[in-house]
Formats: sequence, structure tokens, C-alpha cells
Amino acid sequence: MKPNIHPEYVETTITCACGNSLDTHATVPGLRVDICSNCHPFYTGKQRLVDTAGMVERYRRRYNLDEEEAGEVPEQADAKAAAED
Repeated sequence: MKPNIHPEYVETTITCACGNSLDTHATVPGLRVDICSNCHPFYTGKQRLVDTAGMVERYRRRYNLDEEEAGEVPEQADAKAAAED
């Protein structure tokens, strides 16, 4: 191996958005992740919306959707379906 070309390998802490932390070794002193095995729906068996970046809220603000309106079907789609029958 060539001297002085390899990154320094240090002990680091990986921290999840849910608060879980894991100590390991890496070339950076600290890592932050959005999801881990402690909170991932595949491992927990629970479906839940993970929105750490605020993308769902941004979408709702952009299209002026409220909580009640988000699940409703527009009236135009209902009218087209009735006209086809």
C-alpha cells in the first residue's frame, strides 16, 4: 500500500431521524440518516408516513389541499363516470 493516500478510519456515530444511534467505524466523524432498521416499515411491520424533508406538506401547500380534501375524488371524474354508464 502506498503511504499517505488512504483516508483516516475513525470511530463514528450514525444518527437516525427517529433518534436511534449506532456506533461504527467510517472515514467521516458523524453520519445522519433519514430512516434506519429501527423505524423502517419493512422491519417494524407498521406502515407510517416518513416525511423528514416536508415534501408532503409542501405538496399540500402548493395545491392548496387540506387534510379532508386530500382523499376526495374531484367532481369532474364522478360526472365523467356517470356519463359513460
